[in-house]
Amino acid sequence: MQALLETFPVVVKIPVLWGDMDSFQHVNNVIYFRYFESARIQYFDTLGWNEIMKQEGIGPILGSTSCRFQIPLTYPDTVFVGAKITEMEEKCFTMEYLIVSERHPEPVAEGTGVVVCCNYKKNKTTQIPEVIHQAIEKLEDRVF
Repeated sequence: MQALLETFPVVVKIPVLWGDMDSFQHVNNVIYFRYFESARIQYFDTLGWNEIMKQEGIGPILGSTSCRFQIPLTYPDTVFVGAKITEMEEKCFTMEYLIVSERHPEPVAEGTGVVVCCNYKKNKTTQIPEVIHQAIEKLEDRVF
């Protein structure tokens, strides 16, 4: 499991809850997007983006997201969700997610999300702040 997540600088551990399952006796598809969200928010917290959002009103907003389901999850289990940035442009970047499980040796789901930088005071897109760009490069240990 650790080998599957070694290229992801942010990994969150999340218990699978009984209430996450649906009438088909597996975790509902909506929950996978919540798992992605948890990893994404942890990534932003690691960057210190909350402080910039408070000070300047510039923050991230999800533009699109997708998931490829590979193995159904069931309760009880624990998942580990990795998040990393694979592409960066002037105003947006693409995140990749991977969900692995304690009960399954293979990935259970993978996904992507396009995150757009938004000036919430002006309600319009804006450039990724340089301090965030640099923090991403440091966290990812690569240049975009």
